[in-house]
Parts: sequence; C-alpha cells; structure tokens
Amino acid sequence: MPDDLHIQRPDSDAALEDWRHVHNAVIPTHLLSLDDVRERARRHHLEVAYVGDELVGCSTVRPPTDETLTATVIARVLSTHRGQGLGNELYARGLARARELGGRVIDTVVLSSNEDGLRFARRHGFIETERYLLPGDTIPWIDLRLA
Repeated sequence: MPDDLHIQRPDSDAALEDWRHVHNAVIPTHLLSLDDVRERARRHHLEVAYVGDELVGCSTVRPPTDETLTATVIARVLSTHRGQGLGNELYARGLARARELGGRVIDTVVLSSNEDGLRFARRHGFIETERYLLPGDTIPWIDLRLA
C-alpha cells in the first residue's frame, strides 16, 4: 500500500465532488449530483481517499437502522488504482466504523457488472443474499452479507 495514502471525511464541496467522482466512475448506472452527495453525507459516514494529491477511492458506511443492527459498508477504488491494497484499507476503516456505530451484521452492495468489486467482496467473506433491479435499471445490484 502506498505510504502517502490518506483517507478523510469530505469536509468541503471539493471533497464531496471527489467522493461523487469516484462513486459515479464505479457506478455509472446510478449517477449522483453534488446535492445527492450532500444529502448522503448527512445520513451516512463518507470518506474519500487520496495517494498524495491524487484521488483514488471513496467509501460509505450506512449506519444500522433496524432491529438486526445491520450496517452497510461499501468501498470503491478507481479502476486504475486497484490491486494496491487501497480497497482493503477503505474496507477495514469502514468495517471498524460500522462496528463503532453498533453494526452487528455487515452487508455490502455491488453492481453486478463490477466484477472486481464482486471478487473483492467474496474474498473478504461476503456471500450473496439477493439480486435485484431498481426501477429503470438494466444491470442488477447484488446484496451480500459478511458470513
């Protein structure tokens, strides 16, 4: 993993725009506006990752909201930066944050066309629980749960 990796909560519109860029690059079927990201930042724990000054990834932790104490952890790395351990770091931080927020069951969600993301999730112990299409979508989403 690069020595100059730093991960932070997006604390400005520029950082939220970086988070949005990674999200939209990894999930091109569900493009978000800056206003969408601002709203998500109020509900979820978002982080953005840089190596030096270069944007490399982002993450989302959806806090537990139900009686099962299920939290959702999502790590995204731009394709040109995969295979360097960046996803592992984002995921580890997200998992720790989910546990801090009371998450006892950990889920993730991956777009089915994101083969790298599916391999990553399965390699980290997630198993598929559901496939579905959102209204207007043509590529299924896959929900996975940490075994």
